[in-house]
Amino acid sequence: MLTIDWQVYEFLELPNTILYQILAIRQEVFIIEQNCVYLDADGYDQFAVHLCGFFDGKIVAYARLFAPQIKYHEASIGRVLTTNAVRGKGIGKELMINALSHCQRKYPNVEIRISAQSYLEKFYNEFGFQAVSPEYLEDGIPHRQMLYHV
Repeated sequence: MLTIDWQVYEFLELPNTILYQILAIRQEVFIIEQNCVYLDADGYDQFAVHLCGFFDGKIVAYARLFAPQIKYHEASIGRVLTTNAVRGKGIGKELMINALSHCQRKYPNVEIRISAQSYLEKFYNEFGFQAVSPEYLEDGIPHRQMLYHV
């Protein structure tokens, strides 16, 4: 079992080296692995809380968290990823548990919305998220809006 060191950063607290790692792994996973060309630096990182899971000094899991009224009416979690090196080891579940826990502490009694890739719907169901939209394409990939009810 891998022991992950979970760290949370506000944007202005991010050391340059950590920000660089975040941008690099997001490009690796979402642009290269998923062959999806889109603008990752979308102007929202400055308003996000960045949840990073470190193993051996490198980020292997990541999500960005938003307060209500930034991306959606509800709080939200996005850019959820694990690197190829740790997939299948339960780190994605740890990541979501940490992301939900952080949102619930920081924004109590607030629902949480995600825009989930459709093939991951069952994964997110395990944490209490329910689909609340028909399937739609986002950057050419099927997605569904999902909501975590408090």
